Order: sequence, then C-alpha cells, then structure tokens
Amino acid sequence: MDLIFLGTSSALPTTKRNHPSIALKAFGEVMLFDCGEGTQRQMARIKLSPMKVDHIYLTHLHGDHFLGLPGMIQSMAFRGRKEPLHIYGPEGTIKTVQAIKDLGYYALSFPIHAYEVIKGVILETDNYVIECCPTHHSVLNLAYSVEEKRSPKFLREKAIALGLKPGPDFGKLQNGIPVELNGELIQPEQVLGEKRRGRKIVYSGDTIPCQELVKFASNADVLIHESTYESSQEKKALENGHSTTTQAAEIAKKAKVFELILTHISTRYKNSGYLRKEASQVFREVTVAEDFMTIPVERHNL
Repeated sequence: MDLIFLGTSSALPTTKRNHPSIALKAFGEVMLFDCGEGTQRQMARIKLSPMKVDHIYLTHLHGDHFLGLPGMIQSMAFRGRKEPLHIYGPEGTIKTVQAIKDLGYYALSFPIHAYEVIKGVILETDNYVIECCPTHHSVLNLAYSVEEKRSPKFLREKAIALGLKPGPDFGKLQNGIPVELNGELIQPEQVLGEKRRGRKIVYSGDTIPCQELVKFASNADVLIHESTYESSQEKKALENGHSTTTQAAEIAKKAKVFELILTHISTRYKNSGYLRKEASQVFREVTVAEDFMTIPVERHNL
C-alpha cells in the first residue's frame, strides 16, 4: 500500500509543486484523490498509467482540485478505454462531470459514473471501505478515509488440534467457509482469532481545523492534512478556510494518528524543512509532502 503525491501545491502550481492530487496504489488498483491540472503528466513522469484508475475522489470543486479531469478523461478515450470510470465528490459533481463530457470534440469510449456524496460509507469492497465526512472550507469540502479490511488471524495449531490437516480446508476456513470433518461441521470462528483492524488513511482536502475531522481521523495510520500556511498566518488561514502547520499537527495529536503528512503548501514557502519543524513541535511524526514522493503505509495496529 503506497501513497504517491502527484501534486502538493495550493491554488497555483510552481516549478516544484503541481496542483493537488494523490494516488493510492493498493488492493491491486490505483485510486486518485483530487485531480488538479497536470495530474496526467505527473503520472506519466513516474510511469503510472491513468488507464489503471477506476475511482477518483474529489474533495471539493475549486479548480485546482479537479481541472485535471478533462484532459485525463479525453486521454483515456484516445487510448480506447472501455472500463467504467467512477467519480465521487460533493454536491455539484454530477453537473461538473457532465460539463467535462460535453467539452470539446472527442469520442467518449467508456461510461463515466458520477456520484454526489456527503457522509458515511460510499464504497465497500471485499478488501476495503471508503468513507467521507464534510469539513469546513469556503465551499463544501469532503475528507475521505480508506480503511483496509483485514482477516482475523488463522489459529493453525487450534485447527490441527481439531483434527484438520494443512491443505484446502485451511483456506476455506480462513475465507469464512465451514468444512466437514468426520460428519461434524467445523465453523470458521472455531479456528479464527479476534477481528483485526486494517490500515487506515485519511485525507482532509481543504479545511480549517474542526472537531469533525478529529473524530473522522481517529487512530488513523496516516493523516494527510492540508497545511497552507505557517503558524504565524493563523488569521489569514481562517479567513481563507485553510489550516496552518501547527493546527494540522494539533488535529493529528487529538486524533491520535500515527503519522502526519502535510500537503497543499502555499507558493510562498520554498523551505519545507521550516514547516516540518513548526509542526513537529506539536506532533512528532511529521512529513511535508513533495511532488513524486512515495510513502509506504505501515501497519501500526496488530
């Protein structure tokens, strides 16, 4: 499970930071969170194909967070994509996606499904659950969480003690399927340990500090939080619906997350080390995201 930062700037791109976008490589797929202008070129530079993206999650509809979609969609069509593309976002997403589909002259070769979401579970598969939560920005913004589903530990010795032999029956029980032994039905719960919590990633989008995000990010392995300004600019951050380094760190501390990654950095800051130093005075495990940075998501909960 790897997080790849394709764009880490706020509002305007720079020579070193592109508009916001984060790719998550996990569960055999690539999902995108936000899709700022130039995202597909960023992907090309690291040989990450947009054709592998089936789900895109937009935090809000400020241009720097979604204007990479028109080019990416047209490029997918040019390459002959057939698989559906699913785009999730706040109110206004359906209208925005329709406008993108109607933009210019090109043949759309695949279906695009747009969903307007606001809170709770928005997608669940056999491997993971995605939820969203509204936060506080100048427009409606959604934070997203990705939580891995993790199977209980298989108690091999207990299975053997019941008379089972290593082989296909072990696999069936691990997958929740009962097996028969000498006319008796062995239930999965007889050889499985307690439920285990999988890895959890939370991305704030653009927001001022809020209690909703503290609750939403509780005990996350990774919190990706916007940090548009340094701590001395707290008033300006509030006026514009953003957070400072230390405010993001306070959220991480209150939520008891394991790692904080700061992104959405104002163009005024050339030295990310200074921003990290500020945040780390409040919360120890801090990284300031840079474009093309790849961060493996470690499992902290056994």
